[in-house]
Amino acid sequence: MPETWAHRADLAESAITERHAQKLWMLPKTNMAVVAWPPGLKDKLFWHWHYWWQAQYLDCQVDAAMRRPTKTRRRRILQTMRTIQGRSRGRLTRNIYYDDKAWLALAWARAGQLPKNNGKVSSKRSKVLEDLEFDLLSGIDPVVGVLPWRTGETFYNIPSNATAAMVFARTGRLDKAREIVDWIFDNLVREDGLLSDGVRMRMSGPEVVDKIYTYNQGTVLGASLEIALALREDVGLAHDEPIDSFENSERADASMFYITHIRAIVQAIALEMATPHGVLLSPPEESGEGDGGLFKGILARYLADVATRLPEDSKENIATKKIAARLVMQSAESLWSHRLEVDGLPVFAAEWTEDARLPHNYGLGPASISEAVGLVRIDERDLSVQLSGWMLLEAAAKVSAAMA
Repeated sequence: MPETWAHRADLAESAITERHAQKLWMLPKTNMAVVAWPPGLKDKLFWHWHYWWQAQYLDCQVDAAMRRPTKTRRRRILQTMRTIQGRSRGRLTRNIYYDDKAWLALAWARAGQLPKNNGKVSSKRSKVLEDLEFDLLSGIDPVVGVLPWRTGETFYNIPSNATAAMVFARTGRLDKAREIVDWIFDNLVREDGLLSDGVRMRMSGPEVVDKIYTYNQGTVLGASLEIALALREDVGLAHDEPIDSFENSERADASMFYITHIRAIVQAIALEMATPHGVLLSPPEESGEGDGGLFKGILARYLADVATRLPEDSKENIATKKIAARLVMQSAESLWSHRLEVDGLPVFAAEWTEDARLPHNYGLGPASISEAVGLVRIDERDLSVQLSGWMLLEAAAKVSAAMA
């Protein structure tokens, strides 16, 4: 079975590469993903800069390269990184959205973990990551203690903060990561165990924006797991050594705090965000296209992290790992069974319990009068939807390999 899921992930990669990968403005040694297939003229020209979509595209390429490193994959990753810098005119911190920059920092750091190509661009990689990390740190509101959604905003949400907390946890700023995630748990946990989107500061006081999105659950899982594992590592605890076996009770309590939250969130996802068979669903607030097309794939990525990296030092953790693995694998089975195939490569559905629809713009403008006036829209045309499918299949390949 691991070989099956790896092969399916390879096909998803090939589909994105065939339909979406393109040189930026015909420049040599560049690579970016066109945001729609079939593309319109503005799509082909990269008229609009979809910063965080390209970050997710880079992250998916890294998934594939970590699973099976090849020269072609490493070369394409380097070209994508170079092109993202070029399209940003060399200043990746100019973006006003902190969540976009945090997503790119995560992908950039993971790309830096791949084998170096004879030492090329390693110093440039480090400088970009340092700049992004410093930008996130300097953006933290000194009064609230966390990041706003964007520059000049008084809305403090999970997309910016949980993603930045993962960056900080992975770069050794554990105290800052904990401050951010603790704020999330203090302010955004609902009675059903899921997490609300954020807090908006009004003249009358803080107001919780009680919208539910799949990727918010995923990013908090990811940040909590990074913190819990870092706390265990700080005291030299082995991966599956029982947590009560080490003497530093403060660190033990802190690690258990985040692990307990991970268990609760995974349970809530299974009860509130999935079918009885375990297929992840989009909540009513979540669009299946545009930015929303990426949300379920991101959740699947971090569920796979829980399934493969959460320590097996208690029956509660083992049960949580099994639930997370089931959500990933059942979702991947459903996605695959509902795909379309065009020229032997998959087209994935926006909603993983429904059949995929064939995009029908063909780059020539609206396919019909109804589409021209906005009555018909094929979500599957968006890069975000197809990347989400690729992410899910990479998550399934990772989980199935761990279970083998």
